Amino acid sequence: MSRRALRKADAVESRAGPLARLSQFKARHRGWIGYVFILPWLVSFLWFDLIPFVLNLYLSFTDYSVGVKWPNWVGLANYTEMFTEDHLYGLSLKNTIYYMGFSVPLGIIFAFAIALLLNTDIRGRTAYRTIYYIPAVVPAVAASMIWLWIFHTRYGILNQVLRLVGIGSIRWLTRPEWAKPALIIMSLWGFGAQMVIFLAGLQGIPGELYEAAEIDGAGHWHKMRYVTIPLMTPTILFNLIMGIIGGFQVFTAAFIMTNGGPLNATLFYMLHLYNNAFRYFRMGYASAMAVVLFFIILIFTLLMMRTSERWVYYGGS
Repeated sequence: MSRRALRKADAVESRAGPLARLSQFKARHRGWIGYVFILPWLVSFLWFDLIPFVLNLYLSFTDYSVGVKWPNWVGLANYTEMFTEDHLYGLSLKNTIYYMGFSVPLGIIFAFAIALLLNTDIRGRTAYRTIYYIPAVVPAVAASMIWLWIFHTRYGILNQVLRLVGIGSIRWLTRPEWAKPALIIMSLWGFGAQMVIFLAGLQGIPGELYEAAEIDGAGHWHKMRYVTIPLMTPTILFNLIMGIIGGFQVFTAAFIMTNGGPLNATLFYMLHLYNNAFRYFRMGYASAMAVVLFFIILIFTLLMMRTSERWVYYGGS
């Protein structure tokens, strides 16, 4: 073999060497490459979720307060006080369930209805979708200030409309019987996020199913009942679970607009937790409330998942 051929063979081998070693490295460490890509999420999960949860669980068994160097272990004292001595705890849980029981179903109905309308071929539907979605991205504090003006007894636009139709003014935020309905009405304003999810689900329904239903003589109502709603049940389940989780954590509107009043009518669970943590500086007791809230939401979520087998339809199942 000539020198030129030898040099060419050596060059090919030198180029193939690193590539071969790289291939061998990938083959040996294929599993670790995946961990490298999920490392940012894993670090975030550990630092912002798992470690705070474990610390919160530990603090729930202590009398930790702001300014104390090391909390004292009190065992189940916080939980005992929560269920036997704190009368505001039961009231806050009752107010939260009342709020969630109305706001979540009504929000899903409104979002689904608007998504059905915006899924039709109407002029300017892109603009309508944007208009209906804008309230969902308005900051909660700004939205609360807007609704404070809307619910104003004398100058609020809502009471002005009621007076025009012959109904007297309602003291929305200063009467216990009207405070929670007012916040429920406000919650319906921000259904844009759910609407977008419903809209995506509606656009994922194959048009062939509607054509087959029309061939069988189905009208609009029958197509809605036997095609649209069954195929939208997974989306409804998702929005329902997210609505329940958000309903148990309602805080901003009640904190800004009523601060739990009048007469604790809007003292929701998270507001009561906030008061114990940052107003009375009972961090240990607030941590215990957070742990209980976690398990309440977990139970509701598992209950929805277990019962979903009876009414949620997945394609091909």
